[in-house]
Amino acid sequence: MSMGFAKSKVDPNLSYKVVEDVPVILLLYVDDLFLTGNEKQIMESKKKLAEEFEMKDLGLMHYFLGLEVWQSSEGIFLNRGKYVVEILKRLNMLKCKFMATPMYSNLKLLADDSLELVDVTHYRQIIGSLMYLTNTRPDICFAVNTLSQYLVQPRRVHLVAAKHVMRTIDFGQYYDASHEYRLYGYTDADWAGSISDRKIKSGICFEVCYEFMV
Repeated sequence: MSMGFAKSKVDPNLSYKVVEDVPVILLLYVDDLFLTGNEKQIMESKKKLAEEFEMKDLGLMHYFLGLEVWQSSEGIFLNRGKYVVEILKRLNMLKCKFMATPMYSNLKLLADDSLELVDVTHYRQIIGSLMYLTNTRPDICFAVNTLSQYLVQPRRVHLVAAKHVMRTIDFGQYYDASHEYRLYGYTDADWAGSISDRKIKSGICFEVCYEFMV
């Protein structure tokens, strides 16, 4: 692009550039355009874009594809409050008791033919709803991934575990402006860890750590 942006190899709608070691990211969606990065670089990019295209600056992003964004000088909070209320209402779980963790650490889920089958469509609706929430709730990714392995013949134990995850979805993701965030990635594999078929399972974990900015 003439403004110095390079197109991402992963997402054709995402472009980026680095100016003085500061990244600026541009994201296109239909006729909407989002810029994030250093405030000075954002303002300069807006000015150059306005010279080339007819644009209207709507200011800070507040709502996008069901994603609610609350921004202030203290930090940024991401959640899907409206969507959460809709799916809890659809599943008759609005008055459910909320849980702090999405899954018990020692829970063993079995594909046992002797266990009671449940409605496949109902189970898939729950898992599909949870998948849509994982980008603002990375803490439920492991539980949702595990439960999605039983979409063909879900048993009651899987449905109970899925509803347990649903009881944690009133939370969101908060980024404190006083913290400096760093991303770390890990990968590992167990040895015949599956108790149902003794297969090896591999996994990848990303951890967002922060330090207080001085």
